[in-house]
Amino acid sequence: MSDKTYAPTPVHWKLVIDSHDPHAQADFWAAAIGYEVEDNSALIERLLQLGALPVAATVDFHGRPAFRDLVAVRHPEDPVDGDSGTGLGRRLLFQRVPEPKSGKNRLHLDLHPAQGQRADEVDRLRGLGASVLREVKESGGEWVMMQDPEGNEFCVH
Repeated sequence: MSDKTYAPTPVHWKLVIDSHDPHAQADFWAAAIGYEVEDNSALIERLLQLGALPVAATVDFHGRPAFRDLVAVRHPEDPVDGDSGTGLGRRLLFQRVPEPKSGKNRLHLDLHPAQGQRADEVDRLRGLGASVLREVKESGGEWVMMQDPEGNEFCVH
């Protein structure tokens, strides 16, 4: 055993969200938080040409080939791998699962609009397909609990 203290290196990570329709979820969340849907079309086209990816594993998404069962959104200012179109920073990845959401989230996003803009942001998110579950007023603060089009909870503070 070494006398040196182990210091972990920060790891690259993404938040993966199970979904029934990953592409619709990606569009919703990209619009909700100002992210961009990743464009993996160059990678997909290469994989198709090599025979490493069956056509059935792809869909047409916004006029370009996309993976059928997963799609990510990324922060627009973060770097992108030029070969794959994959974001190298803050990302949400939506993956297709066969079963519907079946309980309360154990993890959720908190959105923080500018001071005094909560109501306008809630209205904007409703226009994108979200719904309000309840308004919360506690000694620790106020927020609106909402759910995205597939029922995943999130809060607007």
